[in-house]
Amino acid sequence: MKFTEEYNDPILYDKENNSYQEDVSYLLKWASKTGGPIIDLACGTGRAAIPLASKGHRLIGVDAHSGMLNLAREKSAGLGLQIEWVEQDCRGLSLNVKSPFMFSVGNSFQHFLTNEDQDDFLSSVNKHLERGGIFVFGSRFPSVEELLQPAEEEYWKTYIDPVSQNKVDVYTISTYDSLSQIQHYITVRKFYDSEGMQTNEKRTSINLRYVFPREMERLLLNNGMEIVHVFSDWQETPVRSDSYEMVYVCRKMREI
Repeated sequence: MKFTEEYNDPILYDKENNSYQEDVSYLLKWASKTGGPIIDLACGTGRAAIPLASKGHRLIGVDAHSGMLNLAREKSAGLGLQIEWVEQDCRGLSLNVKSPFMFSVGNSFQHFLTNEDQDDFLSSVNKHLERGGIFVFGSRFPSVEELLQPAEEEYWKTYIDPVSQNKVDVYTISTYDSLSQIQHYITVRKFYDSEGMQTNEKRTSINLRYVFPREMERLLLNNGMEIVHVFSDWQETPVRSDSYEMVYVCRKMREI
């Protein structure tokens, strides 16, 4: 599997994403209802799996990127958590286990760029879910504002590096291909020293596939799942035409 440049630096990825916990609170609700083993697909550095395991749940984290998994192992070992980390492509999952609850967060679903990729991924989910089991995942909403961003550098956010305590400004450049439904992103990070002087700039690229709601309904149905809920965030807000995200809660209805 070809990896995007965004994941070449797992430590930087962790600095920018590890503090996000809104989805974890929601996942804990389902974890308490369904039991384990719980499977975290495209688990990355364990941002979601580790907090769930720390609450006593049995977790299996799966990712195809060895660098991300190595950092996840290091973090969980440091906390004394027994999480099973598995290096596999989620499109051809083979774990020899059935789960009552699986999830994939961080909009990882958008990394499956073709129809075949999406079907292979959801087929793997179906194969490893118990009948009646729950699968939760998120994907960015294909709003007009999201897709038709100008192809020029736009400010996104600023954060403070937790190690150096220095500022990092983040910008994006995006181009949407309406035929493939793929957004081509360039992320520009500008690093500053303690005096506020820019010291470095890093550019990475990433491609993300957007799926429209009606398209997603058919995709999930064809892969043996019914949609239980669709939200626009992890606080269970209903989806609207100007939403930024779609959070799907699905139930496996049949084998495929």
